[in-house]
Amino acid sequence: MLLLLLVIIVLHVAVLVLLFVSTIVNQWLVGNGSIADLWQNCTIHGSPSSFRCLTSSTNEWLQSVQALMILSIIFSVLSLFLFFCQLFTLTKGGRFYLTGIFQILAGLCVMSGAAIYTVRYPEWHSHEENLSYGFTYFLSWVAFPLAVVSGGDYCICFCSQISQVTQHSAAV
Repeated sequence: MLLLLLVIIVLHVAVLVLLFVSTIVNQWLVGNGSIADLWQNCTIHGSPSSFRCLTSSTNEWLQSVQALMILSIIFSVLSLFLFFCQLFTLTKGGRFYLTGIFQILAGLCVMSGAAIYTVRYPEWHSHEENLSYGFTYFLSWVAFPLAVVSGGDYCICFCSQISQVTQHSAAV
């Protein structure tokens, strides 16, 4: 039981780290001496260690991606907070549905944001720029299934495991 609890907490924290890194780090698009993310576009200026950065476009779709990524972080933090609150206040065998729902919402937000970015970025950067997706773009796609699995764990596995322990201790 303790091992299951530890695995779920580690998975949740891993999702949270992935969400923070994919939202903050400037590597959604890379190539030809330029780097772009949700917040700014940077180009190499002079030496390879010197960058000139400008704020990103004010396109509605980019603002929706920014909002969805921030919402995913908020939902995931709320889910972790609710989990710890429910862990110490819920009776044995209690359900963690609210925690799981918030974590699944975090996963759906990050999926929606990454999907919008995938479809709409050619409008923002032309194909002649030879840009490719950076590692933070892929981290956002990795965070999506992990968040959904983590939320599913809260709703299904963790609840049934606690129920089995409670039923076993009641029988004894």
